[in-house]
Amino acid sequence: MPFIDREFIRFVLVGGVNTVVYYTVYSLCLHIIEWHYFTAHMLGFAISLVGSFFLNTLFTYKVKPTMTKFLKFPLTQLVNIATSAVLLFLFVSYFQMNSSIAPIVAVIFTIPITFLVTGKVLKTT
Repeated sequence: MPFIDREFIRFVLVGGVNTVVYYTVYSLCLHIIEWHYFTAHMLGFAISLVGSFFLNTLFTYKVKPTMTKFLKFPLTQLVNIATSAVLLFLFVSYFQMNSSIAPIVAVIFTIPITFLVTGKVLKTT
């Protein structure tokens, strides 16, 4: 498989850290604050985005973080957030999946797409 290399493994590890951050915020908002699952999803995603940028530039792709890349990085995540939001909606609303589990399942589908898009943005100057 062409994606199974060290860079992809580092990307998956960073994704794991980001997922823990995201899911912690999501769960707190959903269960403690009792926000709607979609609002909790959006806040969790936004908070984990900043950490994701620095971990991916410094650890995954080993490139210098710049303001230009930081400003472009959220654009690359539009694919991720759009895909995960649509999947979250479908899983919860149409497949009656538990709203605490649905975001984890959605992440599985977004990993390969996000890896390719993120690499293209962060590796360019």
